[in-house]
Amino acid sequence: MHRRLRGILKRGHRVASRPSKDYPYGTIEKQKPFFKERGLDLGGYFNGTLNISIAPLTFEMSAPELTFERVVWTDLHPSETFSFSRCTVIFKDREYAGWVYYPHPETKKSHFQPPSLIEVIAREIPEILYGDSIDLELNENEVTVKAG
Repeated sequence: MHRRLRGILKRGHRVASRPSKDYPYGTIEKQKPFFKERGLDLGGYFNGTLNISIAPLTFEMSAPELTFERVVWTDLHPSETFSFSRCTVIFKDREYAGWVYYPHPETKKSHFQPPSLIEVIAREIPEILYGDSIDLELNENEVTVKAG
């Protein structure tokens, strides 16, 4: 069963798509080969995340399609666990394939997100800007949305 939500594109920590003070590389580009060897090929997807606020609603990954435990993708901190659920991003009446990207907070060193912010790895979306309204179609069997 799918659920369509309206969200707003927010600026994230700016580590996923580019080098930062914390990482000498974009984290998504660095993580992609580790996900691919576990069965998720994100080739062709943008090397970054869309940070979509669904506030005042919140979400949790209840039964994600994929979970990769203890991925050692950098030598800068201990391993992390990641979960993924297929989704569709709708912007200006066009649909873009994507994955809800959920680095488990209990395994993260930093760059935490509020439970009202969904990170999505998607195909590149031309002309999208921070503050834009986005529709997001989620699999309710995998991602639970709750009143905030």
